[in-house]
Amino acid sequence: MSSIPSSEPSVAERLADVIAGLPAQPPEAMRTVCRSLLVDIAGICIAARDTDFVRATLQASDEPGDCTVIGHARPLGLAMAALCNGTAAHGEDFDDTFEGGPAHAGAVVVPALLATAERHGLGGPDLVRGIAVGSEVICRLCLVAPKLVHKAGFHPTAVFGAIGAAAGVGSALRLDAKQLVDAMGVAASMASGIIEYLAEGAWTKRMHPGWAAQAGYRAARMAQAGFSGPRTVFEGEHGFFHAFARTHEGRFDEMLAGAGTRWLAADIAFKPYACGTMAHPYIDCARKLVAGGLDPAQVESIECETAEGIVHRLWEPLASKQNPRNGYAAKFSVPYAIAVGMLRDDAGLGEYEESVVQDPRVRALAGKVRYVIDPDNPYPRQFTGHLRVTLRNGEVREMRQGHFRGGVEEPLAFEDLVRKFRANCAYGGLEDRADEFLDLLAHVPDAPRLDLRALRCA
Repeated sequence: MSSIPSSEPSVAERLADVIAGLPAQPPEAMRTVCRSLLVDIAGICIAARDTDFVRATLQASDEPGDCTVIGHARPLGLAMAALCNGTAAHGEDFDDTFEGGPAHAGAVVVPALLATAERHGLGGPDLVRGIAVGSEVICRLCLVAPKLVHKAGFHPTAVFGAIGAAAGVGSALRLDAKQLVDAMGVAASMASGIIEYLAEGAWTKRMHPGWAAQAGYRAARMAQAGFSGPRTVFEGEHGFFHAFARTHEGRFDEMLAGAGTRWLAADIAFKPYACGTMAHPYIDCARKLVAGGLDPAQVESIECETAEGIVHRLWEPLASKQNPRNGYAAKFSVPYAIAVGMLRDDAGLGEYEESVVQDPRVRALAGKVRYVIDPDNPYPRQFTGHLRVTLRNGEVREMRQGHFRGGVEEPLAFEDLVRKFRANCAYGGLEDRADEFLDLLAHVPDAPRLDLRALRCA
């Protein structure tokens, strides 16, 4: 429990001093990540342009304005554009992740900063700085109380995202250190996002990054106008981590260590599969076993070692995970992910369409998957996969993968992200415009003034 003397800097003040003192541009490694985030998020938004959840969000958007909703003709006001783009970016669970969280920075900060740059006439360098700062803050918040935010029933991307967006927008708009403290303090009271969507595959997780994006912008602008927030927002007796992680024992020194010189966000991971990140190594294991000659039709049972920290999200209730209610629920099921990995050799957008989810062969195989908890699993520091497959003839095949493909140990190359972008454009019905979009996005980081109108499509 913390009640620090007013003469000592708070955690938010220490963080804000670092942000305010950063050079005009982040190091090249971080600029590269920002460019990758722009391409990846834009492509996912295009892939999701005709989905039911995006259509519903757009129908609820009656705020006119001049900010681009990627893949749609009608511009909107800043807050609604950020909400729509953030919802589209995260809605298919195909967006980036930070392995130490997990949290999805790009789906929050890219929509927030694109809308901010359009509304305020900012250029590419301002946009990149804001994306870098916002992503870094989200990643560093993940270090404070590992696993406890999820355990308390909240979505880290949602609650950390509001603060990250506020910091990113504040940096792009050149708020001073005091204003940045106020922005983060205000954003903490706007943060929200519970994980009850896990029960039945409801859509609420999809909107969390969009909500955080617009909340962060509002918080930064309120702070810029002089609205004050609590300086002890993070460590205070009634502060952010007491509310969202039910703890006063945060690792704040670890959160601040190296801030300004060591960029955690430079290690942001990009997804090869359109589902919950922790399921990815299991999919790779399943595909490797089949590539090695395993016949899915001969599988009797599958046992997986797993981390205790992901059981309540990706494994339980087991009967529901083996028979997901819909395509969105399937995205948070390891049994389903293993089944499509084996039977379809992928877990892309097509594998989560309803026709595949209802496929009797997929459901039958998913029903054969069980788990045991490995007390030594390194989650959340690393995401791992393991399958022990017993065949009908009694033979046992086993596969392990100790890392997330797309992460630090096996990153996706930019060329991989370009291929993913093209596939997403094709999925969204805009394959013929992929080159045009890529050319625009390539010039965004250095543009003197952002112009995204070419991303507006009928």
